[in-house]
Amino acid sequence: MTNFEKTIFMERLINLHIEKLPEGYYLATSDSIQGLIAQGRTISETIEIAKDVAKKLIEAHEDQISQLAKVKDSFDYPLVIGV
Repeated sequence: MTNFEKTIFMERLINLHIEKLPEGYYLATSDSIQGLIAQGRTISETIEIAKDVAKKLIEAHEDQISQLAKVKDSFDYPLVIGV
């Protein structure tokens, strides 16, 4: 697979489960990618860390990418806004 082909096919959907810990931090895990665990001070920071972890796990285990859902032309995205 060429780098161009990897770029085209790399957008996949990964479901994150985010929970607030008693210490005030947020923890993200995923059933989509085994071993994905990320922790941050805010939801946004936790998601950014989870993205980096997911990329590294996928690169290390490229066979997992075929199991991930492709991003469609239209999808729902829960937007979290701090007020």
